[in-house]
Amino acid sequence: QVQLVESGGGLVQAGGSLRLSCAASERTFSNYAMGWFRQAPGKEREFVAAISRSGGSTYYADSVKGRFTISRDNAKNTMYLQMNSLKPEDTAVYYCAAAATGGSGVYTREYLYNNWGQGTQATVSS
Repeated sequence: QVQLVESGGGLVQAGGSLRLSCAASERTFSNYAMGWFRQAPGKEREFVAAISRSGGSTYYADSVKGRFTISRDNAKNTMYLQMNSLKPEDTAVYYCAAAATGGSGVYTREYLYNNWGQGTQATVSS
């Protein structure tokens, strides 16, 4: 088990940027593949980006590809989501998650994650 805490959300104008952070509470952070998900008002939670345990592999939803960058610093037990060229459609609560599997790949399915942060709100105005 790992405790996760997101931060870095806020209000930004369309075209602007935000960087989200996800801090993990244990030194075995590097054992977990990680992901970012988001939930917009009135919508179901959806996959955003995933990263392997080492950080060597990443995968993005088509809606954010080319605009968002997922990364991790295992020495700091922290994962990041750099969000550029933000659109109003990106407005959501963003959640970080740690995968249940001990595999070395990247994972896009929500059911493969069993540890979740509390979420951080990102709001993009027109």
